Amino acid sequence: MDDLRDLSGVGEAEFSVLAERHRRELHVHCYRMLGSFEDAEDAVQETFLRAWRRRETFEGRSTFRAWLYRIATNTCLDLLERKRPAAATGGEVLWLQPYPDRLLDELVTGEADDPEAVVVAQETIELAYVVAVQHLAPRPRAVLILRDLLGWPAKNVAELLGDSVNSVNSALQRARAGMREHLPAERQDWRGTGAEDPETRELVRRFSEASAVVDIDAIAAMLREDVRYAMPPIPGVFAGREAVLADWRDQGYDDMPALRALPTAVNRQPAVAYYHWHEDESAWLPLAIDVIRVSGGEVTEVYIFSADRFPTLGLPERLEADGTVRS
Repeated sequence: MDDLRDLSGVGEAEFSVLAERHRRELHVHCYRMLGSFEDAEDAVQETFLRAWRRRETFEGRSTFRAWLYRIATNTCLDLLERKRPAAATGGEVLWLQPYPDRLLDELVTGEADDPEAVVVAQETIELAYVVAVQHLAPRPRAVLILRDLLGWPAKNVAELLGDSVNSVNSALQRARAGMREHLPAERQDWRGTGAEDPETRELVRRFSEASAVVDIDAIAAMLREDVRYAMPPIPGVFAGREAVLADWRDQGYDDMPALRALPTAVNRQPAVAYYHWHEDESAWLPLAIDVIRVSGGEVTEVYIFSADRFPTLGLPERLEADGTVRS
């Protein structure tokens, strides 16, 4: 029913059904724009509310899906104007949050014939790409995503933004240049290898085992010399093996008791969730999750997120003393 001509005869319940078909892809779109899972949730809810209130403006000149994308993009631009600096600075994206693979799988299986599903399955959902996007000013950011990821013609993007085609083309060139400044020069370095790669799985296994027993020397052997690490929303981006290890030691990582590690995947990247022992609960409870980028058989980037991300990522709320999982 994406070839609707108008919405005048559509009731609220039917409208909700039509819109919900596109929730996941709109959520991913808003996530790329905003870099935050929670802000993307808010943006999609606001998009549906605006769409219902303005349903009379839908005249069938575009598909219902494209109309929703227009509203979602403007919703994100409004949110960025209210909540965000003009763009990220200094390499830091303090509002960055991970995106669960289980929800990306939902999109791919539900919209397998859609170009957006193909894009999501590739590198543009990985953290290195999402972080680079956050360094673009909002309007060039929107142009880049609409033109390069969704394949919109420049004319349609210009209509959405109220700009000329020349302005859109200029913004796209600036956005592409900005992305090159904030991504490694070699594509394989920022794309990384996925969690399904056998060599990557083995490296992640060794990394998780070394981390669980707090073996700093073993971890150091797996880090590339120019590895980068950050822990949003805590300020600080550390570059280089020695700087990363020094910060971990400053935080008292050497003195931590043993952990339980649970391999998983986030943003189409390998990840490891860690649990620490709570005597009063007689169970292992969530501590943090490492999202890892692997290139050339070495760990090249680590993002650490706190335990408050576990529910969104669908991770167990506790591991029992015998190792069983409780959701």
